[in-house]
Amino acid sequence: MLNSICDVPGILVGHAQNTKGGTGCTVIIAEEMAACGVNVAGGGPGTRETDALNPVNLVHAVNAVYLGGGSAYGLAGADGVMQWCEDNGKGFDVGVGIVPIVPGAVLFDLPVADYKARPDAAMGYAACENASSTEARMGNVGAGTGATVGKSRGMQGIMKGGLGTASVKIGEVIIGAIVAVNCFGNVQDPETGETIAGVIPEDGGDFKPPTHYLRQAISTGINPLGGNTTIGAIATNAKLNKVQATKVSMMSHDGYARAINPIHTMHDGDTIFTLSTGEVEADVSSIGAIAAEVMAKAIAAGVSAAKTAYGFPGHAGE
Repeated sequence: MLNSICDVPGILVGHAQNTKGGTGCTVIIAEEMAACGVNVAGGGPGTRETDALNPVNLVHAVNAVYLGGGSAYGLAGADGVMQWCEDNGKGFDVGVGIVPIVPGAVLFDLPVADYKARPDAAMGYAACENASSTEARMGNVGAGTGATVGKSRGMQGIMKGGLGTASVKIGEVIIGAIVAVNCFGNVQDPETGETIAGVIPEDGGDFKPPTHYLRQAISTGINPLGGNTTIGAIATNAKLNKVQATKVSMMSHDGYARAINPIHTMHDGDTIFTLSTGEVEADVSSIGAIAAEVMAKAIAAGVSAAKTAYGFPGHAGE
């Protein structure tokens, strides 16, 4: 076990990034098409193909899930994932050819370094080329390259966020999570309650309570310019259909709430995809509850691994 979403058999992960520009992308590839559901709980999402995953619609399985920086511009990275899938014979057979199914979501990292640096099709393709079943890196990599956290005091109070992953094996069931943590709120260890990263106080002392600065701005409103959104995915070898995978995505947002406070604001586009490779019988409610725990651990791990970059201090230091 790598303590990575790649512990789920048939799941590959690849990253590509523009370190100088402060952005990147991550792709989760299902070697065989995986049943997939999604839940979007934030007020400012940037997504593609999420309507296709509605349980009442035709598509029930996906070839890959794309997570990227670059705000709405970064959705272009998924085009490269589609091209890679087509080149490798992965897609939905439409008679005259195949159409790869690649839903995705993006986070807002435009102010971090170079506003013009955004994931594009070439970067998405490169992430697929880099994909492996042993990828377990965290912190300043892939979609976490330009991620930051703790925005309620404005740019001067921000810390570095990052990409995290975690997994658990219970009997024959494996549940993994991967997440790019770029949240408005503070991040805490879900087991100890200790704040790992968040808004840096004016006096440089201990972290304030998560809503401290919101109380000051309750009448005037918050400054959204720091850019937010936490995006991630759950993968499991448990047998789930699209309806059940959607429910697991919904329950997994509890993991966001356990590790991030506040979460799901109007300036966050928080999104979770769930992929099922369909190998082991398991109870969907149990999968959802445990997936939330694994997601919370992935969030804490990703932020703990984040290194100082672009002028934003990281929990892991230089």
